[in-house]
Amino acid sequence: MATPSTAPVRRWIVRVTIGSFSLAALLGIVALLSGGEFGETEGRILLTTLLVGVVSIAVLCFLTTAGRRSQPVGVIGGVTVLVPLVTGLLLIWVDSNNGLDESVVKTFAISGIVAATLAQTCLLLAPGGRGSSLARRMLTVTIGLAALLALLTSLLVLGVHPGDDGFYRAVGVVAILDVLGTVVGAALLKFGPGATSDHVPGGPTLVLPPDVAAALAERAAATGRSRDEVAAEILRTHLTQVPSQESARPPESARDQDALR
Repeated sequence: MATPSTAPVRRWIVRVTIGSFSLAALLGIVALLSGGEFGETEGRILLTTLLVGVVSIAVLCFLTTAGRRSQPVGVIGGVTVLVPLVTGLLLIWVDSNNGLDESVVKTFAISGIVAATLAQTCLLLAPGGRGSSLARRMLTVTIGLAALLALLTSLLVLGVHPGDDGFYRAVGVVAILDVLGTVVGAALLKFGPGATSDHVPGGPTLVLPPDVAAALAERAAATGRSRDEVAAEILRTHLTQVPSQESARPPESARDQDALR
């Protein structure tokens, strides 16, 4: 969940991401609908729109870790994704005859692989400690497979691989296991033993007064969290403070004696 300290930064990043992609999408639409022949400039605009869109999706994946223990992974991903964004723009808009060489292409590819892996990792870490131990172990193994797949594909980009096809078969197996672990792990978190959901059928329902419900909704919007998360935090904080406050109070008999004095 997003803590109050990270909520303003999160909102700012979301606004910049949405605004950037909206602008790129608008330019893409203008390029498609403008009259005249579809040329190189229009193609570059569309490629830029695609690049900004993919980067925007990755940034939203990184934001799922805001305020959680896995937040450093999202921060690293947010910094890493700038590399494929910049190198991608260079590849799109700078003529290859003006000094761009193969190293820029490899940098774009490898940084894109790393950013995509970090985005997947953030999504896998987003549920936190929810779900059964089996689901959490499976997601941990899946993150390891994703890292291994990123390493193998980066080696392919760098041209470091054996001559036979065994390496490519290994890459395919790891990729399949990565996808399988992601799908099965997510399903276990949502529907497996120990899964949690926003609403449990047959569970207790708390009816709030209108003013309390409005204040809760305002607090959730201000912190970038759901109302359930805010309510759970308030109740948890209150319940942990009440016993300590009650233990600090003098016994009823002592208070009665003090009142009689």
